[in-house]
Order: sequence, then structure tokens, then C-alpha cells
Amino acid sequence: MSEQKNHPIEGLMETTMEKIKQMIDVNTIVGNPITTPDGTTIVPVSKVSYGFASGGSDIPSKNAVGKQVFGGGSGAGVSITPIAFIAVSNGDARILRIDIDSTTADRVVNMVPQVIDKVSSVFLKKDKKEKKEKKEKINKDEVLPSEEE
Repeated sequence: MSEQKNHPIEGLMETTMEKIKQMIDVNTIVGNPITTPDGTTIVPVSKVSYGFASGGSDIPSKNAVGKQVFGGGSGAGVSITPIAFIAVSNGDARILRIDIDSTTADRVVNMVPQVIDKVSSVFLKKDKKEKKEKKEKINKDEVLPSEEE
């Protein structure tokens, strides 16, 4: 059986990737929940970007004839950027985005769902109030004739 020897560059790459895995896990992207005194739960959400490079070369050795010495290196970079928070309060979950480069138009588009919810709730409250008033009026009208008898 022939024993295959791994090239030293493979070891460099393996070590670099293991170190990146140690730095970045799911808790880096979706952070641990934080509960405020009023009962609101906030969960931070981040964007993680990373990259790595490694390289090397076999260099002829002057001391050992026919042998080569390996010279190489590797490096990595990681960027963690907070992008949003998930806020859960009274059974209602909202995404609060952190837009550093957003324009006014982007902000307006992101606010549309909230505005629709608020307008809908106003109309629902108004409809409920009108129905209640009609019901009270009907009940009042039914009670009045019987009192006259």
C-alpha cells in the first residue's frame, strides 16, 4: 500500500477554516434574545461576511539535495454588520431594520406595512363602535314602546 502524504498547504487551509468556524456560528448571525423590563423581546440579526486565502510554494533546499522545503501562509478576514432587530411585544413581531445607506423612498416602502396595519385598526375600531351604537339604539327602541304600555 502506498501512503499518500498531504501537502502542507492543505494543513494551512484546514487550520484557517477551523479558526473561522470557531469564530462564526449561528449565534453570530441571529443573536441571543434580550428581554426588556416591559416584556418586549429583542433579537439582534447580523450579516456575516468572511473570506480567506492561502498560498505557498515548494522551494529547493540548498542543504538537502533533491529535497524541497515548503514556504507558505494563510489569512482570513471577517466582517460582522448588524442589519436588523426582531422585536416581539404582546404577541406582535416586527422587524426593525438598520439602514445606514437607506434613502427616504426606502424608508417609506419599509413603513407601508405598519401604516396599513394602523389604518386598518382605526377602521376596525370605527366599525365596531358603529355596530355597538346601532345595537344600543335598536335595544333602546325596543325598550321604549314596552314602557309606554
